[in-house]
Amino acid sequence: MKIGVLAYRFDYYTNLRNILYKLPEAEYVPVKDWYSFARRVALSANNRLGRPLFPTFDLNNQFDDFEINKVDVLHFSNGISYGRTPWVSHFETLLPRFSGLMNRYRGKEKQPLELSPLIRKGFDSLQSNACKRIIAWSECAAEMERDLLAELPSDARDRILEKLVVIHPSQEVLSEKAPRRQYDAENPIRFVLVGAAFFRKGGKEILRAFETLINDGLPIKLVLVSSLRLEPYAAAETKPDQDWAREKIAQNPDWIEYYEQLPHKDVLKLIGSCDVGLLPTWADSYGLSMLECQAHGCPVISTDIRALPEINNTECGWLIRVPKNDLGEALYSTPEERAKLSQHIQAGLEAIIRGIVEEPGVIEAKGNLAIARIRQFHDPEDYAEKLRRIYADAIA
Repeated sequence: MKIGVLAYRFDYYTNLRNILYKLPEAEYVPVKDWYSFARRVALSANNRLGRPLFPTFDLNNQFDDFEINKVDVLHFSNGISYGRTPWVSHFETLLPRFSGLMNRYRGKEKQPLELSPLIRKGFDSLQSNACKRIIAWSECAAEMERDLLAELPSDARDRILEKLVVIHPSQEVLSEKAPRRQYDAENPIRFVLVGAAFFRKGGKEILRAFETLINDGLPIKLVLVSSLRLEPYAAAETKPDQDWAREKIAQNPDWIEYYEQLPHKDVLKLIGSCDVGLLPTWADSYGLSMLECQAHGCPVISTDIRALPEINNTECGWLIRVPKNDLGEALYSTPEERAKLSQHIQAGLEAIIRGIVEEPGVIEAKGNLAIARIRQFHDPEDYAEKLRRIYADAIA
């Protein structure tokens, strides 16, 4: 069985986690995307002229190889195909993944659905015979897709809904049981954050909370793996924020252990040396780093946005309740909303960490429950069998 995966995204992390090498009997083939390649050339040329032809975001996640690539099934991450080769697609938020649809779910109220020619074409691809399955990472993503499809005529909606399934990402157990450690000033509790998008993942609030707690004498240490990348949405950070974070990290080597980047195998090893994971994020569709922490018996402090309550709870970790809309997206569209969200995250972090220091035995207890939920809900063999059935149905 030949499974086609986009060549220019072949080794993307989401492909490695959800698609590549999950079935030992499958051959994974890099496929060329002639359709998007031509459009990217046009975009590059127009950008050099200062007159972009298309919004950059909407150039992505579309495919048509005009049946040149000879594979049995095409498998995308967040993508759709206009060709006739059978295809399936994993998605984190919704399909089709266009800016006009993604922006609809940011803010307190949904934006009206405007069926542009591009969006109509995307919905047509989902209804096509070539589209065999759309695979939501989470129930949250599936619910957002259902909400979007409710705007379509019933016949179109039903044709797409019958292809919708939910399969959470797989995760190997990395430690058989949570470690038992003793904590004191010489052996502080180690908290770890992994993620390039530092500010979106709550990095500023983490630094502020830890500075307060360190000044209060708590035996804690912060481990960071992040390039401190700037992003254009959610936390709305700027270059001065980045400079502030770099300075704060450089000034406090006694309680901050910092890595700009590490190979993935080294990240996993580092997580295994830590006690509590951190993902107090403003905006994340899922939280794969949380699974990796849990698989080590390293329970996680997270916000309660999007799919995070599906993979974290107060039994196996800690949740910070934040303001969000009906579909789980945090509210961060205005300066006032961002200020309120930041306050909730920082206050939640400080309260939870104080509680952990007062009762450190909770780390081991929650860590063992985290490992148990990884075994129950993210078993790689179960995941592979679900994919195997999807591929078999696609080529039947």
